[in-house]
Amino acid sequence: MKAALLGGIFLLEVALLAAAGFWGFTLDAGWPVRLLAGLGAPLILALVWGLFCSPRATVPLPAAAKLGVQATCFLTGGTLLALTGHLPAGAALVLLWAGTRTLLTRAGTPV
Repeated sequence: MKAALLGGIFLLEVALLAAAGFWGFTLDAGWPVRLLAGLGAPLILALVWGLFCSPRATVPLPAAAKLGVQATCFLTGGTLLALTGHLPAGAALVLLWAGTRTLLTRAGTPV
């Protein structure tokens, strides 16, 4: 069960990056802006995740702070999906992350 939940979290992290890229590439702007946003938004989220949230994070945080950064990343991804007109998908991204994270915490997996 724990391995399936960890795999689910990983897939949600990939979906988070895809959502940010989708938002950027669907902006109503010229192609240079879309290219910059479509590549830049996922890059920024990946940098934040790598610095603060990954198992080998460069900047170790207390569990509560790490959970806050993770929640902020997923809320950002959900909001970006909602801004593209895909509100149910954005809400699903956030709710699936919150549910999976809750189950992992109850299973004794640290944040």
